[in-house]
Amino acid sequence: MIIGIDGNEANIEHKVGIGEYAYQLLCEFHKIAAQRRDLQFKIYLKFTPRVEMPVPTENWHYQIVGPKKFWTQIGLPVRLITETKKPDVFFSPSHYAPRFSPVPTAISIMDLSYIHFPGLFTKHDLYQLVNWTKYSAKNAYKIFTISNYSRDDIIKTYGKSAKDVITTYLGIKQLSGSKFKLLNMDELKKKFGIDSEYILFVGTLQPRKNVAKLIEAFSKLKTKNIKLIIVGKKGWLFEEIIQAPEKYNVADRVKFLDFVSDQDLPSLYKNAQCFVLPSLYEGFGLPVLEAMQYDCPVITSNVSSLPEVGGDAALYFDPANTEDIAKKIDLVLSDEKLRKEMIEKGKIQVKKFSWEKTAKETLQVLEKLAESS
Repeated sequence: MIIGIDGNEANIEHKVGIGEYAYQLLCEFHKIAAQRRDLQFKIYLKFTPRVEMPVPTENWHYQIVGPKKFWTQIGLPVRLITETKKPDVFFSPSHYAPRFSPVPTAISIMDLSYIHFPGLFTKHDLYQLVNWTKYSAKNAYKIFTISNYSRDDIIKTYGKSAKDVITTYLGIKQLSGSKFKLLNMDELKKKFGIDSEYILFVGTLQPRKNVAKLIEAFSKLKTKNIKLIIVGKKGWLFEEIIQAPEKYNVADRVKFLDFVSDQDLPSLYKNAQCFVLPSLYEGFGLPVLEAMQYDCPVITSNVSSLPEVGGDAALYFDPANTEDIAKKIDLVLSDEKLRKEMIEKGKIQVKKFSWEKTAKETLQVLEKLAESS
């Protein structure tokens, strides 16, 4: 059996969100390929595979396809139609399926935030997300998503049969190796200039993440001798976030770190007093589990998929209410017994999620789809 995969989301330098999802799936599929000679994987790319991508083997091949412009609409469909050994099934770990496909196709839709919060996207991104996702969802034989909340949303929005929309939870990375070392506070000060206890946020700087509201809530905390560390690259419409510390008179206590490597992020979780994710909407909310993995108490929004992911290990607030956000943060900062309980529950919660499980469940669906078509 030949399984074709669009590998472009995984073949980028800074992998976050859907890029991380695609990359981790490929890595797990590659491990499975080493054990299953009955499976052939063909990974279709616009560019030469990066050094960290899984290495080619007898049953793991990369196909560089052009032209790069309109790749999903022209380049990929033409290759699939004209190549002699076609895949038995094609999987796109993103919203976008090939425009035309001679084989059954499956896609992944993380969430429908662009439907519920269109004003939080640029016109170009919104047009592409709305139109291409609608087309891809209509033509996909199967749709993978990352929470039951998103699954119900997809079924309702696109009129898909319940049996054709499958929830496969995300996993979390287990970092190890000679380069991986948890830093202490003195080392964090030297590397990042963090010189006091801190609250942590991790995520792309965009309106949906509600970071400006977090900064406003931070300014209301009873505890003043603590900092807010914001980790994440600039997304879109980020100006309000950057200006918020000055607006709420906490510019001297808020620090932006931009993108932080996978090797350093665990140390920021490990040393934080708590992790706060105030998103208005999340298809999953992977940083919630990342924080729990490194014994960091999690406080997050009581909306969308976040209660599903955080379970009883997290503390929840109304993301529209700065008083509620501040109250919950103050509670965790002041109650050591509560912190310890949250950490212990977090250790149990993270065991429910793994990339190996995600990959096996995804592959099982793809194999059945290929066999039934």
